[in-house]
Amino acid sequence: MELLLGTGFSLIIIIIAITMFLHFVPLGLWISAIAANVNVGIFTLVGMRLRRVVPQKIVLPLIKANKAGLSVSVNQLEAHYLAGGNVDRVVDALIAAHRAQIPLPFERSAAIDLAGRDVLEAVQMSVNPKVIETPVVSAVAKNGIELKIKARVTVRANIDRLVGGAGEPTIIARVGEGIVTTVGSAESHTAVLESPDEISKTVLGKGLDAGTAFEILSIDIADVDVGRNIGAELLTDQAEADKRIAQAKAEERRAMAVAKEQEMKAYTQEMEAKVVEAQSDVPHAIAEAFRSGNLGVMDYYNLKNIQADTDMRDTISKAGAPNTPTPPTVK
Repeated sequence: MELLLGTGFSLIIIIIAITMFLHFVPLGLWISAIAANVNVGIFTLVGMRLRRVVPQKIVLPLIKANKAGLSVSVNQLEAHYLAGGNVDRVVDALIAAHRAQIPLPFERSAAIDLAGRDVLEAVQMSVNPKVIETPVVSAVAKNGIELKIKARVTVRANIDRLVGGAGEPTIIARVGEGIVTTVGSAESHTAVLESPDEISKTVLGKGLDAGTAFEILSIDIADVDVGRNIGAELLTDQAEADKRIAQAKAEERRAMAVAKEQEMKAYTQEMEAKVVEAQSDVPHAIAEAFRSGNLGVMDYYNLKNIQADTDMRDTISKAGAPNTPTPPTVK
């Protein structure tokens, strides 16, 4: 019984030891590397485990690169993996560049990958140029007519400028700026419609790919549409603004006239009140003149005749009848 227990315990220890050995020593990968004639030592694989590097992500790309005729070492791939790069994508890019006879060292490919760009897509774009379609660009010629233009830009990746170079948004922005400048310098929109290729030539001659990760091969005008008459709209808006300013000034003058009129009315009412007040003192003055002997009866009648004559003339002037006979004077 004790012998069976000892045998079972030994068997468990052996199984655990084999499991631990197979975990740290991936025999399958080692055999695959030997079969592919790739020199990867068993202790190198163990070291990868200790450095927390997945051996499959190093050995399989290394076998792929060796079969493609590339000279890549284990240390290079492992260092790129530890730096956070995509080893498999870098190797695929190196193979694609090697097939297309594009000079691409491993260090540059790794730098492009660590910069966050798709190095494989960049190599493919170097072989097969990409067409970037700009959004509709609105530009106005000197005669005020708006043109809506859409362009297609054919670019090829410049591998030497992928690290630190501007991307597609910069190309689109520069092309749009060139279109606006070219159309804005045209005397008439008809000139642009007659020769849209002049836009491509002018924009292409500005060197828009400077400082970018691309090389512009061609700029083709895909569509040109005539838009609004911006010049006429601006003139109309200006005329409307001038009209509103004139109306505001006229309203200001009217308000000032109304205020002046109200002021004159108040002054007239004040003067009329003073006249009424003065007229109320006339009977008292006449009575005082009678008592003091300064005014006689005949003088009083003459005064009444003058007042009656004045009232009559005032009535005639208001009625528009100047030929009305004068009433007899009271004697």
